[in-house]
Amino acid sequence: MDSTADNSAIVIGAGLGGLAAAMRLGAKGYRVTVLDRLDQVGGRGSSITKAGHRFDLGPTIVTVPQVYEKLWEDCGRDFHAEVDLCPLDPFYQIRWQDGSTFNACQNTAAMEAEVARLSPHDVPGYRRFLKDSQRRYVVGFEGMVAKPMHRAWDTIKVLPEFARLRADRSILALARSRVRDERLRMALSFHPLFIGGDPMNVTSMYALVSYLEKAFGVHYAMGGVQAMADAMAAIVRQQGGQIRLGQTVSAINTTNAAATGVSLATGEGLRAPLVVSNADAGHTYTNMLPGKRRWTRRKVASRRWSMGLFVWYFGTRGTRLMWPDVGHHTIMAGPRYEGLLRDIFIRGHLAEDMSLYVHRPSVTDPSVAPEGDDTFYALSPVPHLGHESPVDWAAERDCYRDRVAGVLQRLIPGFRQHISAEITLTPEDFRDRYLSPYGSGFSIEPRILQSAWFRPHNVSEEAKGLYLVGAGTHPGAGVPGVISSAEVLGRLVPDAAVAAQMKVAAE
Repeated sequence: MDSTADNSAIVIGAGLGGLAAAMRLGAKGYRVTVLDRLDQVGGRGSSITKAGHRFDLGPTIVTVPQVYEKLWEDCGRDFHAEVDLCPLDPFYQIRWQDGSTFNACQNTAAMEAEVARLSPHDVPGYRRFLKDSQRRYVVGFEGMVAKPMHRAWDTIKVLPEFARLRADRSILALARSRVRDERLRMALSFHPLFIGGDPMNVTSMYALVSYLEKAFGVHYAMGGVQAMADAMAAIVRQQGGQIRLGQTVSAINTTNAAATGVSLATGEGLRAPLVVSNADAGHTYTNMLPGKRRWTRRKVASRRWSMGLFVWYFGTRGTRLMWPDVGHHTIMAGPRYEGLLRDIFIRGHLAEDMSLYVHRPSVTDPSVAPEGDDTFYALSPVPHLGHESPVDWAAERDCYRDRVAGVLQRLIPGFRQHISAEITLTPEDFRDRYLSPYGSGFSIEPRILQSAWFRPHNVSEEAKGLYLVGAGTHPGAGVPGVISSAEVLGRLVPDAAVAAQMKVAAE
C-alpha cells in the first residue's frame, strides 16, 4: 500500500501490542498495514516448531481475561469464540532446595493452608498482604493501566494515593513487613520478574498481581499464545488490513515534525499520516527516528533496563507419563534470593547459582508435542548486555545450558537422555531477533520513576501522528500491559472519519 489517504495507518511490529493496535485502528475505520521482520506474527509471543514440538518463545499464561474480552468486543467479536482458555489449578508450584513447596491457586482457603503449611504464624500477615494487593489493584490497575499518561498531571494527581499506599517501598519490603518466613517473602514478591522488574527495587504497587491472580485466575490459551496472536492477525485481515512479514522498517519518515510513513530496509517507502511503533521504544527512538528532542540516544541509554533471559527450549521423547508430580508451571528457587537479584540487576554478574521458571505445557495441551512426548522450556533470569562487563554468550551458551541442566536434574531426573529437539535463546538473541536494547527481556525496567508519565509515552512528542505501543511504553510489559497499551492508543486516536473531518476543517 502506498497511499496518502487520511484513513491509512502503518503499524511497525506484529507483536501482541502491534496486533491489538491494528485491531483497534481497523475498528475505527483505518486501512492498516502491519510490518514485521519475523516470519510469523506474535513477536515475543510467537513460537518455533521443531521435530514436532511447538515452543512458545515468550509469554505462557493469560491473566485478566477481561482485557482481551474488551479488545474483541470493541472489534465486534467474541474472544471466547476464537480463543480457548484453560484455567490452571494450581497456577504454579514453587520448589525450594530444602524440599518445601508452595502451590499457588485461586481459592483463598487453599492459599491460606499453603501459607500455614510453611509458616502458621504468617497467615494473618498473608491476609493483610492480600488487602494490600487489592488496594493497589484499584489504584494501579483499574485507575491507571488503560488510561493515557502522557500529561504530567495524569501522574501527579495520583501521587497522594501512591503516598498513602507507600508506593516508594519495594514489593519485597512490603512482603517483609507482612510475613517473616523467607520463603513466603519470595513467594509474595517475585512477580515483577515476569515483567522484567527487580523485586528489591520496583514499587510495591506490583503487589496488585497477587490480587489479579486471586480475582481472575491464571489461564493457558490452548495452542499457546501463538494461537491468540494468529486469531488477532485473522481479525486484522478480516477488517481489510494487510500483514507483511519479513519486512524490516529502517526509518520512520517525518516532514515538519509530522509522521508521513516509513522506509523499509529494501528501499521501499510507504506513506501514511498515522504510524504506530510496536518496536521497542528504545529502538524506535535510537534507530528509526531522526531529529529526536526528548528521547535522545543518551537518555535512552541512561534508563534502567530489565534483565536478560537465558531460555532453553527442549522436547523429550516418550516422557509424557514420567515425572507425574511436575505440572504446567514450576519455579525452582535457588539458594539465594536477594543476592541473586543483586547479581542480575545491579552487579551484572553471571552467578553460579540460579532460579528457574520451568514451563511444561504438554500436561495441559497435547498439541505442543508428538503423542507421548513432552515440550519444556526452562528460563533463567540473567544480566542484560548493558553492564560494564557484559557476558560473552557465544562463549558461555553451552556451559550455562549444562549448568541449567544440573538444576533441572533435580526436577526431571534423566531428562537429557530423552531430548529430541532443543533451541536456546540468550540476551544476544533477544537483541538480534527482537531488536531489544541490551538484549533486555522486557524493555525498560518498571521502576516507579520509569512508569506512567516517566515512561516513553503512547503519543510521541517527537512527531505528530506517531504513537507507541508495547512493553517499552505505558503501561509496561506483560501481555495485559501490551494489550492495554493499544487500548490507550484507541483513546488517543480519533475515528478515521473524524480525523478526515478535522483535517478538512484545518485546511
